[in-house]
Amino acid sequence: MNRRYPERPFTGVGAIVFRGTEVLLVKRGSPPAAGKWSIPGGLVEVGESLDEAVCREVLEEAGIEVRTIDLVAALDRVILDRQGRIEYHYILLDFLCEIVSGEPVAGTDADDCRFVPVGDLGRYDMTRGTEQVIRSALERASAHRSSPLYSAGQ
Repeated sequence: MNRRYPERPFTGVGAIVFRGTEVLLVKRGSPPAAGKWSIPGGLVEVGESLDEAVCREVLEEAGIEVRTIDLVAALDRVILDRQGRIEYHYILLDFLCEIVSGEPVAGTDADDCRFVPVGDLGRYDMTRGTEQVIRSALERASAHRSSPLYSAGQ
């Protein structure tokens, strides 16, 4: 099925990956958000779990191995063309993740990737809602770090 002018929504995943006070961003290399910065992510493949999809997408786009911690946001993205027709429709599930290994190297579907100080997010031309979901994940990450369950796993 073609992503443009779909018959039904596509399911996508995103990863919010922090390294200290920095967050991983990728510069999108293909439509619908080509040239914009976002969190790494993409479509779930048939037979793939959400966790598998998140980990695969981060590895493909940024060369970093991650593990998922928690669901941060469930969002929908409906993008209309100039005639008001639905050109793209995605259901997006964004996950807080932690680094297992690797350093950022732009891969498939990414023109660039890097860790960016959270305080500098306003300097990047990001996709709609990206900064808000990153800030939500930052709050979630802080809660996990202070949780006795999180500390016990360290």
